[in-house]
Amino acid sequence: KVHVDIIGWACTTLCLVSYAAAFSHGASLSACTDMMPRHMRAQLHSPRNNYITIHTNMSFFFPGDKVPVTVRSSRDFMGFLLQARKVSNDEIAGTFVFIPPGSKLLTCFEDGDTVTHSDKSLKRNLSFVWKAPDQPIGDIKFL
Repeated sequence: KVHVDIIGWACTTLCLVSYAAAFSHGASLSACTDMMPRHMRAQLHSPRNNYITIHTNMSFFFPGDKVPVTVRSSRDFMGFLLQARKVSNDEIAGTFVFIPPGSKLLTCFEDGDTVTHSDKSLKRNLSFVWKAPDQPIGDIKFL
């Protein structure tokens, strides 16, 4: 009886630990469409209190251009999900060709079209390079 109880306790503990740490290595593919983290403890922030900004030094681009993108924060954060989307229809566009350490590429609709964290280290300023599709797509926004 004690042996069965210990095995049951160990299995329950391992399941809870693995579930709680499930997003320490990046967002899952279920976040591709709506970018919702689906973390148990994730708290959404009001846009008025946003401390993370996304910058690029280009106001326009041509098909195939490589666009530097910087994510800056006034506070440390652990997780993120970054995509470029068409303004016209909100579709994910282009691919990331350079990502910083602590990041990894995801394939939501096309190889490398999304970037997420690969560990839970604290982050503040991250630099990426996004490559525009080879065909004109109109204006884009980074989310």
